Amino acid sequence: MKRSVSELAELIGARVVGDGAAHVSRVASLQSAVPGDLVFVEDEKNFALALESKASAVIAGEFAAGGVTSKRLLICAQPRLAFARAAEALRTVDAHDSGVHPSAIVCSSVRLGKNVSVGAHVVLGENVRVGDNARIGAGCVAGASAVLGSNCELYPNVTIYPGVRIGDRVVVHAGAVLGSDGFGYVRDEKSGRYEKFPQAGRLEIEDDVEIGANATVDRGALDVTRIGRGTKIDNLVHVGHNVQIGEDVVIAAQTGLSGSAVVEKNAVIGGQVGIADHVRIEEGAILGAQSGVPSKKIIRGKGVVFWGTPARPIREYLKELAVLARLAKKE
Repeated sequence: MKRSVSELAELIGARVVGDGAAHVSRVASLQSAVPGDLVFVEDEKNFALALESKASAVIAGEFAAGGVTSKRLLICAQPRLAFARAAEALRTVDAHDSGVHPSAIVCSSVRLGKNVSVGAHVVLGENVRVGDNARIGAGCVAGASAVLGSNCELYPNVTIYPGVRIGDRVVVHAGAVLGSDGFGYVRDEKSGRYEKFPQAGRLEIEDDVEIGANATVDRGALDVTRIGRGTKIDNLVHVGHNVQIGEDVVIAAQTGLSGSAVVEKNAVIGGQVGIADHVRIEEGAILGAQSGVPSKKIIRGKGVVFWGTPARPIREYLKELAVLARLAKKE
């Protein structure tokens, strides 16, 4: 989508230096940019590279405001954020016809909103509700009474179990499974056999969530598993039953959260982190990659980085490593 520099500046909250009537049509890196592209720089040391690039316009911080250049500049406080917003504004949505593909199976009780696209071999069960402008990719399945909000996008082969509720503007990538049974069993002490504990709860996903490819999110056992507004979940993440994840949480790939864990808003969880049952990660805490958190532990400290197994503040962890290194040298 082509936009003028002035129009784009208004959309992203930037001010223009130079010819605002010029147009850009896509975003690019400094190295790959061609005329018509938009690039960004976050610091002054890379500004010269941006000016030397073939890009038609540059998003930059206040450090660029006083320079003399023929390049069009969009000056703002957070160039990376502005660039992301500009990319969305310039994004060309793939052309698609709203409607239901002839190979899809859609029960008569399904309610579809306006301008909904249902791809090939999709199955929508009884009483499924789909909001306006939703896009459902090929091979997706939504069980009975599942709800999908407006402006959502399901990539191919997403499976949504019965009764799952998904808010507006949610993106779910290929192969994700939402609302499957939790891993809950009761052992018969006499026979030694395991019998399944009821997995009859719900899964609720709030607005503006994004869930990565092949991620799995279990329904609650008796209550609800909830993913808060704006949370971003990477590929291959597993969220167990009864987990409560707050708003604007970021969870990187291959992390696992066991049943009844709580992650409060604005927490950041790195890749391959293991979180045991009934753990609480408090607001704003940061768990480094491959950290481990034992059962019922509380991680507390807004903006504090935790690392290791069991996870502890990174300064403490690094001191322990230094002591071990000194001891090893003495042997």
